[in-house]
Amino acid sequence: MKLLLDGDIVAYQIASACEHEYEWDDDRWTLNCDIADCQDRLRVFQDGLYTKFPNSEIHYTFSDKLNFRKEIYSSYKGNRKTRKPIAYHPFVGWIKHRYPHYTLPKLEADDVMGIMSTQSPGEWIIVTIDKDLKQIPGKVYTWNSDTLYEITQEDADKFFYIQCLTGDTTDNYPGLKGTGPVGALKLLEAKGYSWKSVVECYEKAGQTEEDALIQARCARILRASDWDNDKQEVILWTNK
Repeated sequence: MKLLLDGDIVAYQIASACEHEYEWDDDRWTLNCDIADCQDRLRVFQDGLYTKFPNSEIHYTFSDKLNFRKEIYSSYKGNRKTRKPIAYHPFVGWIKHRYPHYTLPKLEADDVMGIMSTQSPGEWIIVTIDKDLKQIPGKVYTWNSDTLYEITQEDADKFFYIQCLTGDTTDNYPGLKGTGPVGALKLLEAKGYSWKSVVECYEKAGQTEEDALIQARCARILRASDWDNDKQEVILWTNK
């Protein structure tokens, strides 16, 4: 059994937890992080996964420095102004030095997980706390709730269409104006889960199919069918 972890999230959470403020005097404060603390926390985290999934192998995915979605929608993740923990980058380097890991050009870690797991159905269990991975058929384990999901192709496609309407404030793409998860669910339950329904919702709100397509391409977590392995580039989603 192989576990495919979102290394971005794991490294960020652990590095954040190991970062501490120190007061030297009334006017001087510094931040400190001991990489050894990060390493220890990672081992404890991984031990928990080995207990949950005996005889498993742990592999990591990481985001590339470039992001194809910013070429589609320039404001994508444009609201992220907070800094990463001070030990984040060296900790990521340490993980990469010791464990199998994967990065693909212009892709985020969750895209890499989506591509790899759909290239080899049944080989991987995705390990993440990112709800976006509900778009990927297969097994997904969320460690914060200790829940293992079996996501069908139908459920994965439904969640993708919901995301096309709701957008994502964290990633800074808006979806359909004025539509949240509850509203999106009601619209698609009434109209049916399809691209045609998504476009009808956009057009009724005074937007266009092109607007819908841009949001869909921001929302979609890539699958094997969305990736040209020979050219190492994205095949932009077109509903064909």
